[in-house]
Amino acid sequence: MKKYFFLIICFFILSSCKKKAVSNVDVSDISVSFNIERFDQKFFELKPQNLSKLKTEFPFLFPDIYADSVWINKLNDPISRELYNEVQKEYASLGSLEFDIKKLLQHIKYYYPETKTPRIITVITEVDEDANVIYTADFLFLSLDCYLGQKHPFYANFDAYKKNKFNKSQILPDIIGSFSYGKIAAPKNKNLLSFMIYKGKELYMKDLLIPDVADFDKIAYTQSQLQWCQENEDQMWRYFIENKLLYDSNPKNEQRFMNDAPFSKFYLEIDAESPGRIGAWLGWQMVRSYAANHPNKTLQDILALDAKKLFEESKYKPKK
Repeated sequence: MKKYFFLIICFFILSSCKKKAVSNVDVSDISVSFNIERFDQKFFELKPQNLSKLKTEFPFLFPDIYADSVWINKLNDPISRELYNEVQKEYASLGSLEFDIKKLLQHIKYYYPETKTPRIITVITEVDEDANVIYTADFLFLSLDCYLGQKHPFYANFDAYKKNKFNKSQILPDIIGSFSYGKIAAPKNKNLLSFMIYKGKELYMKDLLIPDVADFDKIAYTQSQLQWCQENEDQMWRYFIENKLLYDSNPKNEQRFMNDAPFSKFYLEIDAESPGRIGAWLGWQMVRSYAANHPNKTLQDILALDAKKLFEESKYKPKK
């Protein structure tokens, strides 16, 4: 009996090691050099007479179409200054964030060796959801006012289902979301499966580039929302199959299962309990299944793969 118990323990240890080998690579020897530039601090601590100097340092943040008076007015605007003061309370120091970003950049270098380290600049964008993170070949802009915590009064007017995205834990996943643009093959078809796999690939990229981040943060869910997905995976999958939704190109399906929303729309009693974007979560499980069954495929191989081929070769089947 002791022998069988020992074998079982060994099995779980080996399984655990195998799982970590796929996503947790050793990046400790990868050198990245960067400095997070606090444009937000430099701007709001600026004396008006020194504006020209700051414009020389950050010319790309001062479009020529705006006169200097626009920036001086912004310096004196009470709402802008309140935003800045709140950011300083939360981000007076970036020590832990800088450490996390370093690990992220090391992982990017591991999977994308030719990628150069961008110039990292913190800004304030007046809670612009579409500009919370911008990652380009040369720059990484972080809007710190978008990450003050979901209970912050600044986000009081946002829908409840969106507030989770304002937590500090969303910074790294959002960086990957922006970094992934152009690196994932665009859907060739307009069917639901193509959209599911497309978002699933982005989430799988997060598995590899930020392996220490919790799954619920990678997809911007709460822990209970992620648990609901795991507990109802088989039921959701049967619904998709029985209603022949995967290859359906009805745009309403994208609205029902892919868009950010308070819940997904199965038109069943489970709707109220389900999180939005359930199609992305299911697509994620398909990509994970494919990667597990094709360990020799690189990240780039997987991201370039056609959605239909990936699904068919993933052997994805939820546990009952």
